[in-house]
Amino acid sequence: MSDTHVYDMIVVGGGPGGYTAALYAARAGLDTLVLEKLSAGGQMALTDVIDNYPGYEEGIDGFTLGEKMQQQAQRFGARTEYAQVERAGLTASPKVLHTSEGDFYARTVALATGADPRQLGLENEAALTGRGVAYCAACDGMRYKGKTVVVVGGGNSAAEDALLLSRIAEKVILVHRRDTLRATKVYHQPLMDAENVEFRWNSTVTELLHADKLTGVKLRDVNTGEETLLPCDGLFVSVGRKPATQLAEGQLELDGSGYIVADETTKTSVPGVFAVGDVRTKPLRQVVTAVADGAMAVHMAEEYLAGGA
Repeated sequence: MSDTHVYDMIVVGGGPGGYTAALYAARAGLDTLVLEKLSAGGQMALTDVIDNYPGYEEGIDGFTLGEKMQQQAQRFGARTEYAQVERAGLTASPKVLHTSEGDFYARTVALATGADPRQLGLENEAALTGRGVAYCAACDGMRYKGKTVVVVGGGNSAAEDALLLSRIAEKVILVHRRDTLRATKVYHQPLMDAENVEFRWNSTVTELLHADKLTGVKLRDVNTGEETLLPCDGLFVSVGRKPATQLAEGQLELDGSGYIVADETTKTSVPGVFAVGDVRTKPLRQVVTAVADGAMAVHMAEEYLAGGA
């Protein structure tokens, strides 16, 4: 072990939270490594236009913003290794990340592995993403100003998305496979009061209608089997997210939905391990909240390292 390099911090995941952590760590003089399996940006890189990240008055595409974040972190000395992390020893000392490119050791680890939106599993769903199919109303809602959109889901995220879109789109159609929302009661009355929100109960989306872009969806009544065509300009899939917490399983405390339990300090149940961005328990998952987590994780890591751990 004596001849094995030990980093002050290894960041797993090169999204906005991960590269913010790397930036703050490198600027603080910490020996910092980012392990990223694909390219900078994470889920953000798949977004055509980000209008709600401060400082870009005309908006910016997620891929470019991710690259800028990477370059900024690297300017201060953070290093990036493109590798798939396969296993992690988070309770070891030092902590170890077993990857496709070998083993890496660190005194602290920031997990910024993100969460992927759950898809409907329909044909052409991936191909139409960004061309009528979306998974984040706060990110993409303004593209449908004055248009007709469909929201699929019945939980809190679907209710929130429908309410947000009701202030932007001309018409919002909420499609749910049951006859009542699973969302908490606080959302029910505002949705019922919104004049441009329509409900399609006991229904599922079975097909995406499209030319170059989405033109509508096919609905099936779960009770009768009857199918109807529903023209629309956009489809927002709000059926939950799946956190990428495979590395944490059996080592860190997870909540009932599989997210890493960590509050605003980003501290996890294991000292020296921090959860950054969408992978942790939090009420709002956006680029700006991931960025804030990255800065906080480094602050907490500095305290941890100063304590002689």
